[in-house]
Amino acid sequence: MQPLADPRLPRVGEAIDAARAGRFDASAYGDLADHPLYPWIEYASLARDLDTVPRDRAEAFLARHEGRPVAETFRKAWLAQLARREDWPAFNAAWRDGVDGTALACQRLQAEQATGQASGDWNARAQAIWTRSGESLPDACDPPFAALAARGGLTPELRWQRFDLAAEAWQPGVMRSIARGLPAEQQALANDYAAFLDAPHPRALSWPKTARSRLVASQGLARLGKADPDAAEAQLPQYARALDFSEADRGRVLYQVALWTVASYLPDSARRLAAVPAASYDPRLHEWRVREAMSRSDWPAALAAVRKMGDAQRNESRWQYFEARLAEKAGDAAAAKRLYGLAAGNSDFHGFLAADRLQQPYTLCPWQPDAPAATVARVTGDDALRRAVLLARLEQPGWAAAEWKDARSRFSDAERLVAVDYALANGWFDRAVFGLDLKNEDERRLYDLRFPLHHDATLRREAAKNRLDPAWIAAEIRAESTFNPRARSPANALGLMQILPGTGASVAARLGLPWGGAQSLYDADTNIILGSAYLRQMMDENGGQPYFAIAGYNAGPTPLLRWRTQRPGMDPDFWIETVSYRETREYVARVLAFSVIYDWKLDGDALTLGDRMRGRVDGPRKHFVCDAGTHAPAEAG
Repeated sequence: MQPLADPRLPRVGEAIDAARAGRFDASAYGDLADHPLYPWIEYASLARDLDTVPRDRAEAFLARHEGRPVAETFRKAWLAQLARREDWPAFNAAWRDGVDGTALACQRLQAEQATGQASGDWNARAQAIWTRSGESLPDACDPPFAALAARGGLTPELRWQRFDLAAEAWQPGVMRSIARGLPAEQQALANDYAAFLDAPHPRALSWPKTARSRLVASQGLARLGKADPDAAEAQLPQYARALDFSEADRGRVLYQVALWTVASYLPDSARRLAAVPAASYDPRLHEWRVREAMSRSDWPAALAAVRKMGDAQRNESRWQYFEARLAEKAGDAAAAKRLYGLAAGNSDFHGFLAADRLQQPYTLCPWQPDAPAATVARVTGDDALRRAVLLARLEQPGWAAAEWKDARSRFSDAERLVAVDYALANGWFDRAVFGLDLKNEDERRLYDLRFPLHHDATLRREAAKNRLDPAWIAAEIRAESTFNPRARSPANALGLMQILPGTGASVAARLGLPWGGAQSLYDADTNIILGSAYLRQMMDENGGQPYFAIAGYNAGPTPLLRWRTQRPGMDPDFWIETVSYRETREYVARVLAFSVIYDWKLDGDALTLGDRMRGRVDGPRKHFVCDAGTHAPAEAG
């Protein structure tokens, strides 16, 4: 698919920069007046001077672009500005149903109240926001809630309803705020409840034995359990006796005590996990019970923990594989073989590991839809989609996403896949993740879209120079940036391999290469050269084991050293599963699975995952098969 050509695009970028800097002169950019992105240039100018924009100018812009993403983006900013001005008639005039955001919804209620339009379902809409959650709401909601109370619509029952939600959400500040509106005779108890969430106190032993007292006391102890599991466990019995805790109340506390003990593999982990009532277990705690037993190499306990999972969780490829692995350790070869066979039908990390245990090919069932030429023409000719890809090229991700959402609303699923392909052809690489529905079995098989591959000559060259697997480097890039050379993280990691400037400078100095500063990391070749050398450095510092290097690449050297010290000599699959950081645990598995898929893309076959984890790049290679009736997913992401 051919990228969209637009020789005026650099000029558009200049105009946007000028608008944001307050230097935009429409007469100087008259050559762009007919450009499809010109409304976004206008938007940039309006947004910069929002506090002084005249109402007629704003309303003219909204009218001129009614129904288009640029208008709806401006509408939200303009409504917020009108609320700051307290220009409620103008607010009502600019309002459109479908505007989202809690603050704006509350300001709409205030505008209706201020202009005498608070009728009909006004109370019900305000009450719906009030009871939506126990989290803190924007300050903009205070005036309509005050008006709701004055209208008699904020009853003590509704206040207590939100109070309970706040207790469940561990929000003592919100609880105190709600308490101020309760009848005087109820305020003291409500404030004492809030104080317990901050720090459990013995006054609670004399609370009334009600469901609310039990909820607050158990939530307060559960919150303490996250910060200080020992203290929460020690204090639980007295409150449970005094308030007649149910099993669910006790389980709420014991769950947090166990979770935050096992998350650090502390000595009491197994005992505390066993103390949690079965009804309080959820998939997260089931997983931790397996990991805790694995961390101690207690294989029978780990197997028993897997078998206590619910069917849906136990049938995930991860747990099919580990149940098989643990059954194998227990001497049950038949059960292990059956479970490995089930897991091996999946094209993910644990499916590939299972195939290795069975010494069989990897399962991969690619799907490449063939859209009719008319469909391709219709999608690639969509004005909003064309604006979206141009905005992505100008590094305006928020604006691009707004146009994409508008275009997507008109596309069928088949047309959306064409749009993703078109976005990738235009260098908008994150659509390989955000433009697909990875819950859809077929779309998980779109390997050409999900796993873009660029700079393969550089990848191969640097892999050979650093004695690395090129598929691993490609997988790191896919996991870090989806092949977007302009990617930048909140931590200021830059480029394809998301390298921190300090790391880039250090690696360049070690290699004797000139350092061009942080901006040089946006150059694809430079990034791959430095990133590959850094992977080699991580390998050398960690015994030549890629799974250690990948964990360190994600989490840093200090956690990696702790994990290596805690579980020395553990098999790679068990070691990865017992990494305490969820992000790193899943990152290592994802990168290794992506490596297998990129090996297939680069060479048509793949190094075994077992060899790959151990850093052996010259071992036997495997073919891929698509089992009849199996449409297996690749690792999500």
